[in-house]
Amino acid sequence: MEYIYAAMILHSAEKDINEENVKSIIEAAGIEADDARIKALIAALEDVDIDEAMETTAMAAAAPAAAPAAAEVVEEEEEEEEEEEASEEEAAAGLGALFG
Repeated sequence: MEYIYAAMILHSAEKDINEENVKSIIEAAGIEADDARIKALIAALEDVDIDEAMETTAMAAAAPAAAPAAAEVVEEEEEEEEEEEASEEEAAAGLGALFG
């Protein structure tokens, strides 16, 4: 994962994503660089539009994050409806006691 982060840092800094630059970032982080992994990363990124990949990933991550929030709203609404029904039932029971 750190190799991908190194590539993202280089991209954000508008630097060339090449073996030398990736290796320098990995080593600066205190990690022993694996030349084979670096070469594989560089080869894998040759035909990748990093901006588009990051944008697509950000959108995909945002969609699932919104789903739990919507579920919480539905639960809150259901709880409010249950509370309203309970108070209506209590009111009806109170009227029944008056007319007994």
